[in-house]
Amino acid sequence: MKPLLETLRAGTGYLEKHGVDEARLNMEHLLAHVLGCRRLDLYLRFGEMLPETDLEKLRGLIKKRADGEPLQHLLGTVDFLGLELVSDHRALIPRPETEYLCDLLLKRYDKSPPARVLDMATGSGCIGLTLATAWKDSQVVLADISEEALDLARLNASRLGLSQVQIFRSDLFEKITGTFDLVVSNLPYIPRGEIPLLSREVRRDPLLALDGGPDGLDIVRRFLADAPARLAPGALIALEVGHDQGHITAQHATGLGYGAAQVHADLAGVQRFVFADAPAES
Repeated sequence: MKPLLETLRAGTGYLEKHGVDEARLNMEHLLAHVLGCRRLDLYLRFGEMLPETDLEKLRGLIKKRADGEPLQHLLGTVDFLGLELVSDHRALIPRPETEYLCDLLLKRYDKSPPARVLDMATGSGCIGLTLATAWKDSQVVLADISEEALDLARLNASRLGLSQVQIFRSDLFEKITGTFDLVVSNLPYIPRGEIPLLSREVRRDPLLALDGGPDGLDIVRRFLADAPARLAPGALIALEVGHDQGHITAQHATGLGYGAAQVHADLAGVQRFVFADAPAES
């Protein structure tokens, strides 16, 4: 037996020594996970004594976190715009930047949601499933080259009760048919040479979801070249790219005939979202 507050402090110190950012917050999440309560409820339980069974489970999680296992993988789920999504090694961890991309789209189409939506390189399904939850009458398609990622997306779709969502394995648009009013994607965009420099947590994400080629834009360029054949008249593409790739991507889209290419900032002011209208000839 050990007091909860003492356990929290000791675990926080251990994580700090192992270079974990926001060690106290991480420790609170792990402790709440083991106790099956909300994180804020811990503050009402500081005097509680923890049994050895809980302490043993907690020690295992703390060690894994100290070794660089992402917190979201240890918790098993992540909150994404109010949706509880399963998160594990099969796909990118859904991040706040991508939440904001979804928020931008939900506001843009507030009055009239697009009829057909494609979430390319869907990973966990976080983008497409968020849009499908909000736009009940839209036909939403999720696509990814990774069968493991698609298994995770299927699991999340099932947990959310989104049986109307269609899921396909496809190398970009290779096996996609029909046209769409909105195509949104968070493609791999990390320059290959920078991958070893990423945080140890990000390096736990699938390499396939990170590697964007020598300059990070190989797959983005392929996407922009192939997308017009799958865009309905007046359709929009919406991309999340790297911190220094927004304007380059918009310029490339304009060169390919896309209209009204605009770059939008995330909440940190980083110009990472590119919106562009379908080329007139599509």
